[in-house]
Amino acid sequence: MHRFAIEDTAMILIDHQVGTNTWAKSTPLALLQANVVILAKFAKGTGMPLVLTSSQETNVNVQGPLMPELETIAPKEFAARIKRTGVVNAWDDEAFANACRATGKRNFVMAGVTTDVCMVSPAISAVDEGFNVQVVCDACGSGNQIAEEMAWRRMERAGVQLTSTTAMIAELVRNWASPAGAVAFPLLT
Repeated sequence: MHRFAIEDTAMILIDHQVGTNTWAKSTPLALLQANVVILAKFAKGTGMPLVLTSSQETNVNVQGPLMPELETIAPKEFAARIKRTGVVNAWDDEAFANACRATGKRNFVMAGVTTDVCMVSPAISAVDEGFNVQVVCDACGSGNQIAEEMAWRRMERAGVQLTSTTAMIAELVRNWASPAGAVAFPLLT
């Protein structure tokens, strides 16, 4: 397994929109949103690049804007978010793929809603392009458990590593007594 480190990793959050998040039934909504906040705060607190994207934000009755917490945590990244106009595989949107490439990192920590629609394709596409990808499963979710498990299988078969929020943060921190540990520890307790 390829271990990620803060200095060679970017955080990529896909479609964590106020409406879209409610479509995820395989992960409790409060847990999913709390984990997205942890990932964003950790990235900002450690200086990791953070890329945000949304799909059809103007469809306010269904998808809506990104979680408002993301604007509070990362106002610059929120303002620079890639607003896709409906492209399902975010990687097919050149602005999004270029924003990920522009981080200069070869390792991507990714999370998105829904796992089976919004997360699978960009994760696999990034791996196909030579990036190392870990998907944080408890910051994702699908409409039902079968869809979630099929998404996990597809990603694993394509070379995507699956993880959890706490495991991913611990892997990046490596040492709780480090400056990164000082950022992470309050987020996880």
